[in-house]
Amino acid sequence: MASSTLICDTEPWKELRAHVEDINKTHLRDLMNDTSRCQSMMMEFDGILLDYSRQRATTGTLNKLFSLAEAARVKEKINRMFNGERINSTENRSVLHVALRAPRDAVINSDGKNVVPEVWQVLDKIRDFSERVRSGAWVGATGKALKDVVAIGIGGSFLGPLFVHTALQTEAEAIECARGRQLRFLANVDPIDVARNITGLNPETTLVVVVSKTFTTAETMLNARTLREWISSALGPQAVAKHMVAVSTNLKLVEQFGIDPNNAFAFWDWVGGRYSVCSAVGVLPLSLQYGFPIVEKFLKGASSVDQHFYSAPFEKNVPVLLGLLSVWNVSFLGYSARAILPYSQALEKFAPHIQQVSMESNGKGVSIDGVPLPYETGEIDFGEPGTNGQHSFYQLIHQGRVIPCDFIGVVKSQQPVYLKDEVVSNHDELMSNFFAQPDALAYGKTPEQLQKENVAEHLVSHKTFSGNRPSLSILLPSLNAYNIGQLLAIYEHRVAVQGFVWGINSFDQWGVELGKSLASQVRKQLHASRKKGESVEGFNFSTKTLITTYLEASADVPSDPSTLLPKI
Repeated sequence: MASSTLICDTEPWKELRAHVEDINKTHLRDLMNDTSRCQSMMMEFDGILLDYSRQRATTGTLNKLFSLAEAARVKEKINRMFNGERINSTENRSVLHVALRAPRDAVINSDGKNVVPEVWQVLDKIRDFSERVRSGAWVGATGKALKDVVAIGIGGSFLGPLFVHTALQTEAEAIECARGRQLRFLANVDPIDVARNITGLNPETTLVVVVSKTFTTAETMLNARTLREWISSALGPQAVAKHMVAVSTNLKLVEQFGIDPNNAFAFWDWVGGRYSVCSAVGVLPLSLQYGFPIVEKFLKGASSVDQHFYSAPFEKNVPVLLGLLSVWNVSFLGYSARAILPYSQALEKFAPHIQQVSMESNGKGVSIDGVPLPYETGEIDFGEPGTNGQHSFYQLIHQGRVIPCDFIGVVKSQQPVYLKDEVVSNHDELMSNFFAQPDALAYGKTPEQLQKENVAEHLVSHKTFSGNRPSLSILLPSLNAYNIGQLLAIYEHRVAVQGFVWGINSFDQWGVELGKSLASQVRKQLHASRKKGESVEGFNFSTKTLITTYLEASADVPSDPSTLLPKI
């Protein structure tokens, strides 16, 4: 396929379009009766069991999807990514988050230079620094140990590390390693987020990690200045160097801010924000909380999936299979959303992170060559842990619009509970739902079944479930740092596969720029109105009215306020 050819113009795409008619003649009730089909749609990798037999697909569908992957040169694109070629062409960058968790002796090149030694140089620096802080060798300005950490960052600098932290909080080994320590994340520029993050903290025992590649991100730097003031007002300006460190590449601005450049931890332009959790962005705060050995296990789990993704044939390649099935659901069956449903409360922040990874990566309207696409890309990702989601939005999933679901289960609970004389344990109760829901979606319930149960005639249509609603199940052996790394990498690569097939750039995010640019104009207007009393000009009627109303209703804000920090 020539680079300028859209994937929708290829024969495999056209064959899949025609194949939809065949699939529409089938029902998952019938497909699930084919044992050999179901057997072929289950696979195991490194302790993880994947079951995609409840997808609206046959073995013939899969073969057609593999032909589509070949037409889209997916294998070639994977190789180019791992070889450090600049596949992020709009920003002229390599895409090498796999290098962040590569073994120390691996060779991964960018511009002809092996980047792995640089990665490990930063990892070793993090190991050393985090051990000094955790052991009390590095202390704050008043000589007290720094047991509380606030990580300031937004988007990819926040969602990924928060997901991993939340997943580790209740894991037995991680609990022991984190005893007596706190990790909080400050992301939103809303002052309420500041208030919530510093409530109950003592500046004397707090270390702040400012995460900003350029050290210019508006929200992050305002929050950083706010916490700098919080520290300075309590301990004096000289305390900043002892209580604040940075994850950044802009050493000049780091130093101007008051942070010792020696306490800046680097990452590279070949790391996209939403793919940066395995860089210093995530590794530093997580190592401060749990110790580097725990975080290293997380990196090894992700690396295991990286190698699998790179080397496994597509028929046995978990991220490739998941990516192709997502393309099938979105582009051919017309399902625009996907529900991520982890049956583990520890994974409550997984869906919000994957929401960014997926929607910021694949929410594009043009090909990588800038050609407007005649087909939609990306999907609307959302999710909630089971069984909470069952009492929230499963009604729509079962009887409303069709939304393909990812069910994620864990064999061994992080915190098992057993009660004498109960029918099952708490975890078995949870997993009963994990096993039941996919079948409920697939099989549904027919009017005939309801009539046999003597359901009142006027309620039959209300209690009918059409079924034929696709899902897949991922069963993890446990939820330790290694498994969390595996899960992250599976979804990262799945998203890349979708983008490779659709022929888009999954590694830029120009769509976030316009809103930020317009916010800059509003910021100038608010400043001029507050400081100089200037009227609101240069906006459309609706926006002008909203801003004017806001300014009039908040006229009690002083034009030249003295510093005020939250008080809770």
